[in-house]
Amino acid sequence: MLGLVFGFPVLLILWVVGYFDTGSPLFRQQRVGRNKKPFTLVKFRTMKKGTASVASHLASADAITPFGRFLRRTKLDELPQLWNVLKGEMSLVGPRPCLFNQEELIAEREQRGALEARPGITGLAQVNDIDMSTPKLLAETDAKMLASLNISAYFKYIFMTVFGKGSGDRVPGKD
Repeated sequence: MLGLVFGFPVLLILWVVGYFDTGSPLFRQQRVGRNKKPFTLVKFRTMKKGTASVASHLASADAITPFGRFLRRTKLDELPQLWNVLKGEMSLVGPRPCLFNQEELIAEREQRGALEARPGITGLAQVNDIDMSTPKLLAETDAKMLASLNISAYFKYIFMTVFGKGSGDRVPGKD
């Protein structure tokens, strides 16, 4: 809640710039939530409207707008997810929510109990540049994080993300 209140001026500026960049600054997408329950993830749009709904590592680099590249590098595209956190669909720290068509990742996470946790904006995998292109490694890292997650680690992952650790969602060819 505090993040949304204090971040509102930044959110507003990014929304306006995003409006001029794509005409539709917010992006909504069905994702896999806790216990495989679907929820609608909200992010700032980084790709041109009409781009295929695939995982970032499968997306075309040409689909990313120049402003979108900036948002991804700075991780500012993630800020609207604070709304998902406020609604209880996500946590600040947890496994990144995947798409329902990422069946291999879902199976790997299910096998390791990672889908029993709320998905998060950041986590151990993100600060170590592990993305969804390596489903088994990602699921193993998510499970390792959840098994050892305590209040200290929770805030450590948040601070590491805010201060630039990890590269954000990568798209081959441009990042």
